[in-house]
Amino acid sequence: MSSGNGYSYKGHGTNSQGNHYCARDYGNGSNAYHYSNTNGSYYYSNPNGSTYYNSGSGSSTYTSPSGNSYSSSGSGSGSGSGSSGNSK
Repeated sequence: MSSGNGYSYKGHGTNSQGNHYCARDYGNGSNAYHYSNTNGSYYYSNPNGSTYYNSGSGSSTYTSPSGNSYSSSGSGSGSGSGSSGNSK
């Protein structure tokens, strides 16, 4: 029923595990959805093909439409602006 925002809702709800999901249709063949889990993690799939996942405990992964992945780990109090692998 909501027009003007570029998408329509395909469906949303909560599954048997208590996880919430929401799916949207952008009308031009691209769809998007997200879900949030009871453990605090959540996942977004965007209409441009990118995805984003957050574990709920600080680490997250973003994948661009071209397929490049960028991960950040939230363990510790570092700035998190570098690449992983320098753990001494």
